[in-house]
Amino acid sequence: MNGPEGWDDRHDPQDPHDPRDPHDPRGQGGPHDGGRPRIPSPRTAAEDNGPLPDAPPPVPETPVPEAPATSPETPVPEAPARETPAPEAPAPEAPAPQPPAPVPAHVPAPASPPPHRILKSLLGAWALAACSPEETAAVEEHLTDCAPCADEALRLRDAVGLLHPTDPLDLDPLLRSRVLEGCLGRRPARIPVPAWAAPYDAEAAKLDALLSDMGEAEWRTPVRLRWFEDERPAERRTTVAGVIGHLMAVDGLVAAALGLGDPLGAAAPPGPAGPGDRTEACWQAMADGRAPHATRAPWRDQSHTLIRTVSFAGRGVAELAVPYGDVRLPLRDSFLDRAFECWVHAGDIADAVDYPYEAPAAGHLHLMVDLAARLLPGALAHRRRAGLAAPPQHLVEAGAPGRTLHLEVEGCGGGHWYIPLDSPGALGTPDRTVAHIALDSIEFCQLAAGHVPPEEAAAGQYGERDAIRDVLFATASLSRL
Repeated sequence: MNGPEGWDDRHDPQDPHDPRDPHDPRGQGGPHDGGRPRIPSPRTAAEDNGPLPDAPPPVPETPVPEAPATSPETPVPEAPARETPAPEAPAPEAPAPQPPAPVPAHVPAPASPPPHRILKSLLGAWALAACSPEETAAVEEHLTDCAPCADEALRLRDAVGLLHPTDPLDLDPLLRSRVLEGCLGRRPARIPVPAWAAPYDAEAAKLDALLSDMGEAEWRTPVRLRWFEDERPAERRTTVAGVIGHLMAVDGLVAAALGLGDPLGAAAPPGPAGPGDRTEACWQAMADGRAPHATRAPWRDQSHTLIRTVSFAGRGVAELAVPYGDVRLPLRDSFLDRAFECWVHAGDIADAVDYPYEAPAAGHLHLMVDLAARLLPGALAHRRRAGLAAPPQHLVEAGAPGRTLHLEVEGCGGGHWYIPLDSPGALGTPDRTVAHIALDSIEFCQLAAGHVPPEEAAAGQYGERDAIRDVLFATASLSRL
């Protein structure tokens, strides 16, 4: 079979001008050609028909899946000359359009931790709790991985604890009372301290604990003693040593009533003397150049002796009279008076040396307030005799109910008292109340100590104005040097 015109279908492998490649499988004939190669006729080039037209704009190519590769040994079947186009397969249905996926919010990349040298420089601020929350978190995360920094942080935290102690280094003034109370709760004392002497025992122990922390210079600290005389406040300046001498001199009145030695000795004034005269004599004796703290030991020994004596004396000694100049008090009330004055003057010392000081226990404070309330009718009568209070409106017999002022003391150690206004022997009753005063317990005690003027007492007042004024001024008149 011959090919196109001018060509021989037979291939001569020895002919170098034969354009057919014997190794090209496409040049091999099919089964109808007897195995002879078939070469297509040449086609004319586009340049032969004139100049080329301008190239159209490039069209984006659609990726076409690659045909599977064929090995050289696999023959490619000849395409038929004319081929009827096969019917196109129906295109698969397009999937339903999906809603666009939400665009995720921008998540910032995690910041890298600060370098080691910066975190190490923050350890001091971290120990002092001066870092920001972000710095604190970064330092603490770093401490879990860096052993040297963790050791350094532990040392710094311990040092900060020494610089800022959570508890004061001074002993609690109430420690002695709590220890004794705990011991007595387990094993009662063979010779117990009387209940009316317990406040003086506790307040003397608190003051002694305050004095034990004071140096030589603090004993010379100026202290202002204040009280109320007639219609005006009074004061006297002394030192811490002078305050202790004053307490010791007045305690000597109680010691003398019990038959004990006078702490003033030869310096005691002759004859019966009141608290003021004995205090002046003590201060003159202290001016001989002795050490300021030399008064502490005699005062402490005397207070211990007083407690020990009344504990062994029994119940009968409670009614023994103790003279305070023109006033006489039973021994039980004298011990409450000494406890009250010990607390008040200990507060004066604490204020002078800038030291915290606590109020008495609630039960002890209640006994002190009760003593002041019981002394008010006599103080009112004394001021009437001096022309400093309004005269009584109604004369009543002793023990009979009369005009009454309701004294309400609020807070720790407070209570309710009914003060007769017309006579110290009258009976105060709620149904005869004509005035009402309400005061805090600490403020009432400060008023009775002469530390608060009656006009400035923050009291709730209701009823007769004259009765309220007389009672407030009578409370302030209970104070003395």
